[in-house]
Amino acid sequence: MNARVQPKAHKRTEKTPVRWLPFKLSVLVLLCALPAYGVLSIGLHGGSWLPAAIYPVMSVIAFALYGHDKKQARTQGQRTPEKRLHAAELLGGWPGALVAQQVFRHKTRKLSYQAVFWLVVLLHELFWIDQLLVGGNFLARHFF
Repeated sequence: MNARVQPKAHKRTEKTPVRWLPFKLSVLVLLCALPAYGVLSIGLHGGSWLPAAIYPVMSVIAFALYGHDKKQARTQGQRTPEKRLHAAELLGGWPGALVAQQVFRHKTRKLSYQAVFWLVVLLHELFWIDQLLVGGNFLARHFF
């Protein structure tokens, strides 16, 4: 009758490092290279520096939205709608969202979410390819 009682497993409170960090940082740098080059080339040729401000500001906003949503998910609070997260990504916050996904380990396994996220990243990459290699003519001619 002297049964041993096992203690309940506690959630880890310590921060676990991002898995495959060097690889993931390399992917982030590669994905950001084209937009960064595009923003610099436009700014240096007398164009607007607005994209240079939009990407970091929206990345911080996206990172904060992910952090808030993860906290709400843990405490069963009111969640941030996925449409709002995707809007922040689309408006230039995808680099911050990508970092937040890894830091908070949030939204990384939901396939439908990841499909839209990577579509947003692809749209940004295509936009900069069009701007830098085709002079902005391809997208304007085919989609607008």
